[in-house]
Amino acid sequence: MASAFSHAIVALAMGKAFENKELSWRELFLGALCSVVPDFDVIGLYIGIQYGDVWGHRGLTHSIMFAVLLAASLVAVWYRGKDLLAMTGLFLYFFLCTLSHGVLDAMTNGGLGVAFFSPFDTTRYFFPVRPVLVSPIGVSEFFSDYGVRILASEAIWIWLPSGVAFLMLRISQRLWLAKSVPSPSSPS
Repeated sequence: MASAFSHAIVALAMGKAFENKELSWRELFLGALCSVVPDFDVIGLYIGIQYGDVWGHRGLTHSIMFAVLLAASLVAVWYRGKDLLAMTGLFLYFFLCTLSHGVLDAMTNGGLGVAFFSPFDTTRYFFPVRPVLVSPIGVSEFFSDYGVRILASEAIWIWLPSGVAFLMLRISQRLWLAKSVPSPSSPS
């Protein structure tokens, strides 16, 4: 898995990439939370659930279905009073934040893969290119040489691309807005 830091950075970059009045700091926090919630499945390791089981690490909570259900639940509980367009945008943001977790984990060089299609298909998948060093499940290993290597790997393969994507989207958005604003009339 990628570290919780990297999952949250991706969610925040997605949320801040678009100037949107619906995404206040509360929604950005919820997006960051959505991006780390899938790893709550590690609790199962301590109560006897095997890593490769449906409820095991990188199983159901890393699936597309889980991302849909979590995003829909958040919108239904906290945002049901908003208009349809706002609810759709919030759903998409929370869905993408949650889904990004499995995507990042499928780019790591360890573990059993990600069950993207669980519960319908429990096959575990990795992406063909896996440049991100796998993060340890416990926190203690971050305070070592390996922890520094993990964070350096994530800085190169996750943080930097997230920052570049954020800047490119913001610049594109500004250029689009500048182009769409009518120029002042010339005096006659």
